[in-house]
Amino acid sequence: MTLRLTIDERRWQAHVDEVRTSVTGLTPVVKGNGYGIGRAALSERALAWSRVLVMGTVHEALQHRRIADEQVLVLTPAVRPVALPAWVVPTVGRPEHLDAVDGHRGAVAVKLRSSMNRYGTDPEGLAALLRLLDERARPVHAALLHLPLPGVREGPAGGGPLGGPLDGLLDEVEAWLPHVPVKVPVSVSHVDATAMATLRERYPDRTFQVRLGTALWHGDKSFLQLQADVIDVHPVRAGARVGYRATTVAGDGTLVMVGAGSSHGIAPLDGGHSPFHFRRARIALVEAPHMHTSMCWVPQGQPAPEVGDWVDVQRPLIAVTADEVVWS
Repeated sequence: MTLRLTIDERRWQAHVDEVRTSVTGLTPVVKGNGYGIGRAALSERALAWSRVLVMGTVHEALQHRRIADEQVLVLTPAVRPVALPAWVVPTVGRPEHLDAVDGHRGAVAVKLRSSMNRYGTDPEGLAALLRLLDERARPVHAALLHLPLPGVREGPAGGGPLGGPLDGLLDEVEAWLPHVPVKVPVSVSHVDATAMATLRERYPDRTFQVRLGTALWHGDKSFLQLQADVIDVHPVRAGARVGYRATTVAGDGTLVMVGAGSSHGIAPLDGGHSPFHFRRARIALVEAPHMHTSMCWVPQGQPAPEVGDWVDVQRPLIAVTADEVVWS
């Protein structure tokens, strides 16, 4: 049983090169499961052109095997004490976060609360955090702003750094600039090359960075193919009870055992639809995927895969763990 991600390496690399050369100050994000490709694989490729990697948690950073002299910027603040090497850059959004990394002697990033209202400091809290960092002689790596996705930004009335309505992503970035010292780089997400060029033109005395993950690694999904192999097939009669939950089969057909399940991150799609396709036709799930196998059913008269065939899998790559990543 195998869940396999196949990548057209030439086209994928061409896309990555196009994005990274078009966005000045790009910092690659390799967090989570490495966007389905793997953090180690993405880190190795990103370090060919970047000395900073962005990861999601201190745990991911501590699992990283340092290749050269890279820094690893951690996006999510820690709330419990953790010992970090100097090359890891933790993020803090309130004094409690700073206390959790009090023994750390490297640079620290500060998180600015965006209109997402997730975590991070407000302007008054930023001033207090910067005073604490200065008192403890801790260098500030950057001020981080995690923006919502373009086109979905509607916030409460009031404007300013904590809400909307704001005309666009640039408005939110610009609203924070009076509160961030000029010497501190401003690192943003979900801002494209055109917007970044506008910011640099308007504020030539500032340093802007942009963190990219999905747009960098998954910007064109046509060169990515997720598939699972077929372990077994056998005929089934209408009314038969099969699977862990003794599900009644709706009609005559073929049971298909697909070699990917919940341990891979495979689950039904919204509405309970199957994530599996064969010859561009969806294969129905008999029951929810279980561990390493998903039981499917193909009605009699429709094309059914055979043992060893590959079926296409429709799942977000950030949610799956592939057994194999094949560069073709």
